[in-house]
Amino acid sequence: MWGNSSSLNCTLSSPALLGEICKLVLMVLLIVAIVLGNVVSLLVFLQARQFRTSQGYLKASLALADLAVGLIVVPYSLYREASSLASGLGQGSNTATPSLPCFITGPLFAGCTFVSITTIFLLSVERSVAVLKPLHKKAVITKRRTAWLILLSWSMSFSLAVVPMLSSPDITLQYSPCSKMCIYTFPAARLPHSPWNIMLLFAAFDFSLLGGTFAINFITFATIRQYCKARRQLGSEAPHGSRLSFSDITAAKTISILTFAFSASFSPIAVFVVGSVLGYQWCRFSFYAFWILTSNSCWNVAIYSAWDPKFRRGVRELFSRPVLNSTSQRPSRSTEGDNSAPACVAVLKEMFRPENA
Repeated sequence: MWGNSSSLNCTLSSPALLGEICKLVLMVLLIVAIVLGNVVSLLVFLQARQFRTSQGYLKASLALADLAVGLIVVPYSLYREASSLASGLGQGSNTATPSLPCFITGPLFAGCTFVSITTIFLLSVERSVAVLKPLHKKAVITKRRTAWLILLSWSMSFSLAVVPMLSSPDITLQYSPCSKMCIYTFPAARLPHSPWNIMLLFAAFDFSLLGGTFAINFITFATIRQYCKARRQLGSEAPHGSRLSFSDITAAKTISILTFAFSASFSPIAVFVVGSVLGYQWCRFSFYAFWILTSNSCWNVAIYSAWDPKFRRGVRELFSRPVLNSTSQRPSRSTEGDNSAPACVAVLKEMFRPENA
């Protein structure tokens, strides 16, 4: 403690300070991008009736998981790093001690990650049914079934996120000055024997779902390729028994891009988890691994905007809604009840309402 002032001056004059400030700026930009992007996505999916479909509800679930990362997980890391920098503490002085917020943000980040990959898997299944069995899509994929699958994915994902702490009392959550995140850790005083291997469950779960998602997407695109080939041979007339639309094909492409983006962002963190179980300590690599995965929370809206024309049209309608409302005619009596209720309540009622045959 005697050398606090001199070490502070040394730290302020060192290039390490610039690196810490750049990381803080990165966190601020990520918070803005994640929150704004996913709020726009939720408003588009929930306000526009054309998106009140099974696919739209799944994308809204994905946006909600990403929004939770931008509202809770990243701001806590920003608070810890800003407090550390304001106090004049270097990276080595930022001790990793258990704290109550870590027991919230740590499982929340893990649970939201599991929700993301589970939702992408469900989106791939939904598109596969729409492409392989277009005439049976409405009977197989209903809004009510989709709502129950969303609830199941959230409950399963967050249950899985707390499995390491429940499986062993030695595994806890601490804020890591290396990764700038709350991570699962094993006390240094004890050797990580078999209980630490439970962390491999995270990588096994995600890679199993990713493998299944890639297989489903491969089958879907093989069917789309055959459909396009048959359509070229028959001219503009669609093959018998198939009613694939341009929006169905575009949605399949969008979901495949989401799958590749998540796979690219998750692979470094999977390598880090496996390395940690084997006893390796990768301080600098852990920062890049965790924050590459975190940045994935703001990619979805960019992917939708680039590949989905319906989403772009929904965004334009969302921001031009006040102008449209002022010039539109008064709503009919049948729709006044829906407009008076909050949009989220109306969506929930629509999701769980039994659908007529």
